[in-house]
Amino acid sequence: MLRGLFITNMLLIERLELNFQPGLNVLTGETGAGKSILLDSLGFVLGWRGRASLVRDGADSGEVIAYFDIKNYSSVRKILLSAGIPDTEELILRRTVNLDGRKTAYVNDKRCSGEILKQLSDVLVELHGQHDDRGLLNPRSHINLLDNFGDINISKLRSLWKSYKQTEIKLHNAKLAFSKSEQDNEYINHSINEIQELAPEQNEDELLDIKRRSMQTSQKIRGDIEKASELLSLNGAEGSLTDAIRWIEEISEHADGYLDNVAFNLSSAISKLSIAQQDIDKYLSSTNFNPLELEKIEERLFAIRALARKHSVLPNELNAILKELIRNQENLKLNKEEITYLEKKLSQEKGDYDKYAHYLSKMRKQAAKELEFAMGNEMAPLKLQHSKFIVNINLRNANEDGVDEVAFIVSTNPGAPAGPINKIASGGELSRFLLALKVCLAKSNQNLTMIFDEIDRGVGGATANAVGQRLSEIAKSSQVLVVTHSPQVAAKGDHHWQVLKTVIDNVTVSNVIELNPNARINEIARMLSGDKITPEAKAAAKALL
Repeated sequence: MLRGLFITNMLLIERLELNFQPGLNVLTGETGAGKSILLDSLGFVLGWRGRASLVRDGADSGEVIAYFDIKNYSSVRKILLSAGIPDTEELILRRTVNLDGRKTAYVNDKRCSGEILKQLSDVLVELHGQHDDRGLLNPRSHINLLDNFGDINISKLRSLWKSYKQTEIKLHNAKLAFSKSEQDNEYINHSINEIQELAPEQNEDELLDIKRRSMQTSQKIRGDIEKASELLSLNGAEGSLTDAIRWIEEISEHADGYLDNVAFNLSSAISKLSIAQQDIDKYLSSTNFNPLELEKIEERLFAIRALARKHSVLPNELNAILKELIRNQENLKLNKEEITYLEKKLSQEKGDYDKYAHYLSKMRKQAAKELEFAMGNEMAPLKLQHSKFIVNINLRNANEDGVDEVAFIVSTNPGAPAGPINKIASGGELSRFLLALKVCLAKSNQNLTMIFDEIDRGVGGATANAVGQRLSEIAKSSQVLVVTHSPQVAAKGDHHWQVLKTVIDNVTVSNVIELNPNARINEIARMLSGDKITPEAKAAAKALL
């Protein structure tokens, strides 16, 4: 609820503070007194589009502050929470504008964007008048208004829709994954067979490489070792030493014992030569290999390394790649099973959604008849007895709100074609249509501040009285501000303000004052009789009050 409005240096207003009340608040005044300036200022602080130039002549900047009581406004608090703005029981909107048109907005003393202001204003205030392009005139809101009127709860439908769309996305992703896997399936099968056929063992690459290098090294040095063995054999050093010992032994008895040690040492040398020869033979035996074996080792080693390069891994990682490929192969089967499951689930959820959506559609059609009947009862007293109000429901593509497209259309004259309210109705008719709708949709009015700008234009007498009665009825559950020229409407107000325009030092200034009971009689009398307030006008004003 709007509790207060503080305006400084805006258009013709130098300084103004207003404290609004619950119920029906009426603002009256002569044409040109500045009633529209008051609404422009309120629209400015709410972030609505308005005049380009707002700063009062002679001032450097203008400012508007609006105070709202938001104790029961959960929707407002959600917006504040999402914007990171402190949450209190009172909402303070402040907006300034400089001469160059630069605007700055604050919510609870924290600077914010114009978008935040718009979000807040959408749940705080509704403006209804000839130039209203919000609220009831927005066709996108008609389905929600009809649901509120008919007590139609669509939370279950939205839950069904959410589940359906989530399953649809899962199915889409599963099909994409399956399609990609299926394209790769031939490659996967070939790769699995290739690795399984080669069957590389863990660390086999390193072991083969060691064996290969050992065989290659042995092949290079074997010739030299065989030559050494030949030189040490009986045909070489051992044979020569044996001959030397025989010669020494034959002559040693003639050498008086001087050659005995020589024969002994030569015998020891032969013994060591024999041991060396055995070691050489043993080594040659261990390095003895078939050249075909080296060729086989190299072929396998190169095959393992080539396969590893093909999969961009190390040879030891080939078995891990094999496991991954097998998993992909199995996943293809699982994906196919998942697709079958998701298709069945999607079909079931689509059926559940369609069934409930058509059930709600029947409820909406019933609610539409009831709303049309209620509007018929409201329109006659508002001098719209020849008009028709129609709730048009057409099938549309399914969404979270169902399969219905709802639009409020009217026909203002018998035989005339029906069309959208804002295109068919004249200014005065439009205001009264909106008022009748607001009365019928009273349940959705709660916690709103509603502003009706000259909703009584073009009507008087009993019709104006009917307008006032309906505004008073709406004000029982919501705060209503109405700018009016009708004494019948003004008399229905719970609180009454008068907008005055005065000239001080050749400067025109608008002001707003709250009227006491006596002043209120005079103002309604003025509205009845004009500039000259007669006793008869006062008596009529008292009668209206």
